[in-house]
Amino acid sequence: MANKDYYEVLGLQKGASDDEIKRAFRKLAIKYHPDKNKGNKEAEDKFKEINEAYQVLSDPEKKSNYDQFGTADFNGGGFGGGGFGGFDMGGFGDIFETFFGGGGSSRRRNGPVRGNDIEYTLTLTFEEAVFGVEKEISITRSENCEHCHGSGAEEGTSPKTCPTCGGSGQVRVQRQTPLGSFVSTSTCDRCNGNGTIVEKPCTHCRGKGHIRKSRKIKVNVPAGVDTGNVMPLRGQGEHGLRGGSPGDLYVRINVTPSKVFTRKGNDIYIETHISMSKAALGTEITVNTVEGNVKYTIPEGTQSGTLFRLKGKGIARVNSTGKGDQYVKVIVDIPKGLTQKQKEALYAFMEASGEEIDANTHHTKKSLFGRKK
Repeated sequence: MANKDYYEVLGLQKGASDDEIKRAFRKLAIKYHPDKNKGNKEAEDKFKEINEAYQVLSDPEKKSNYDQFGTADFNGGGFGGGGFGGFDMGGFGDIFETFFGGGGSSRRRNGPVRGNDIEYTLTLTFEEAVFGVEKEISITRSENCEHCHGSGAEEGTSPKTCPTCGGSGQVRVQRQTPLGSFVSTSTCDRCNGNGTIVEKPCTHCRGKGHIRKSRKIKVNVPAGVDTGNVMPLRGQGEHGLRGGSPGDLYVRINVTPSKVFTRKGNDIYIETHISMSKAALGTEITVNTVEGNVKYTIPEGTQSGTLFRLKGKGIARVNSTGKGDQYVKVIVDIPKGLTQKQKEALYAFMEASGEEIDANTHHTKKSLFGRKK
């Protein structure tokens, strides 16, 4: 590679930063790695080139010499004839583990593991959601075995350090290839990555260290919750492994709709019916609210569909102060099946209002609905 540009090999411009060099090498190493291109001589040569380029450009002293003099070796040895000389993937294990059977992760598997979260759906009545309630729920979760305290070993014994991996849960494997020596990390087969071996398993949990148990938990539901709200109960999920913290319990709220009220956020809506004469003359009505009945004065001349606001008669805001409002929609009922006396009263009202009356039919030329008769 005496006449090749190391920057060009990695697809970079001269003066590229260390991070740019590292990213470029990783990208090309994945593409041309021998284990991914078995039997491909061209890919093998390309991988050798990018490795040689990276070993120069990732070393500050060699990179400085190369940038200034076009070479990084003043001892005549060059870089072209010696393979990889025991090159250890080292800091690039997170990428190469995928090709060498390590699953793409070099993280220790024998450390503490946080417990799983649990989700529970709690159904409430409309009234329970409005005012809040204490509920007792039943869940089933994984807990540490009380007999072995989560170790998985029978009482009086304890897990032993795995002799194969020395307790790390992982083993390093060195492989010889035509390109040199490669070192990879994989999960220890003997202890399955736990780092310990249980010689005498606990008879209660069969060596698992945890068992399934049903628990009853009290849930204090605050006033104002609604469908879709989620209450997190910290530490009430499944127990962790090897001393890991427990997961959380998430209580998802589902509220049964009311037969009387319609809820929109913290506001509630209700309909009430009044007669045509009361709408015209005004009246006092009794309104049903979530806190009981209240009196409300309907002004004269109220039109059907009018909304009246009862401030602060809505639903409490969760974990906050104040409440929403209640809105009352007035529906004016038009009477049907009028008696003759009722009709005469309406004729008299129409006459007093100056409406023209058909002498033959005693019907208006335009009815109350605006249709011609």
